[in-house]
Amino acid sequence: MKTMTTHLKKLALAVAVAGTASASMSSFAAENCPIPENVRVVIGSTSTGGDTYQNSSLVTDYLSKHLDINMKVDAVGAIPAFRALERSPNGNTIMIFHDMAYLGNLYDVNGYGNVFEKFKIGPTIAINPGNAYLVPKDSPYQSIGEIIDAAGNGEEIKVAIQPGGVSEIGFSALKNAVKREYPGKEKNVVAVNTGSQADKNQLLFNDYADVINGSVQANEQYTRLPKSDQKAMRFVWLTARNETIQQANPEGMGETTREDLLEYVTPNASVPMTDDKNFTFDKEFFFVYNKQMDQDIVKCIDKALKEVYAKGEIQKRQKELFFIPNYMPSSEAGKHLEDKMTEYKDIINNIQS
Repeated sequence: MKTMTTHLKKLALAVAVAGTASASMSSFAAENCPIPENVRVVIGSTSTGGDTYQNSSLVTDYLSKHLDINMKVDAVGAIPAFRALERSPNGNTIMIFHDMAYLGNLYDVNGYGNVFEKFKIGPTIAINPGNAYLVPKDSPYQSIGEIIDAAGNGEEIKVAIQPGGVSEIGFSALKNAVKREYPGKEKNVVAVNTGSQADKNQLLFNDYADVINGSVQANEQYTRLPKSDQKAMRFVWLTARNETIQQANPEGMGETTREDLLEYVTPNASVPMTDDKNFTFDKEFFFVYNKQMDQDIVKCIDKALKEVYAKGEIQKRQKELFFIPNYMPSSEAGKHLEDKMTEYKDIINNIQS
């Protein structure tokens, strides 16, 4: 009996020690990564089929597994997402969005404040390299350079865009290029403002637009059609940097290879921005946080994402979905994105003056 009592005492002591060690480990984890166990990830889109949701879901899945917490993407749209973020200083709600976060403010879109002043900027995670401009396959314009020259020589060029962001920034750059090359002729580049990609496509089908903003993902299928088809299109310009496209998988998208896509970026397709620089635009996705969110949570997410990307698996998945992996920690991402904003602000101001 005495022996059994001794064993029981030893067992109780071992359980107590294990419990203390477990509590200590939990306390250490909480101290170093005080992120809530349940995190809502709002995105600046209401679509669950678009690139924002697709990319956010992928990254969130990897991040939640790495941190062993529950994270769920909620496609609420930009303005509701910003409002939800403002109400969540404790990290229960974080946001993933793209350059529209600051472009909306530059274009005076209702509800968009200065994201760099109102929020904390988190890490970048990926680039969608597919922002594109297309013409009908039977268009007389063979290149973006010919379109610039046509506007400079008095032809009206109607460009279908969705105003106020990623869709419009290329249009602004095009108009700016005409102004630089042919001062006073930029008025010949005319925006046809519309909504969805389907709306922009329809304007091209019906000859109400000469050029449309689209994407490699959404419009590549139309570039395979024969010239006689009313819906047949071809690319004339991708706004992404040459280095960005070079990182895509060799097979590219659909039947358009990476080598094919490189024909539509600088220097093969050039839209002058300054005397010595062509315009480029990479659509980048990044985290946005409440201004008051604990800096330790910021560091925690940075560290976790760094470790996720170090493994290399997420990059393969992103490239399969035609995203370019682009992890940049918060400490670098904020300045990088502000620099982009300043550059594009100059273009917008130039065509408005």
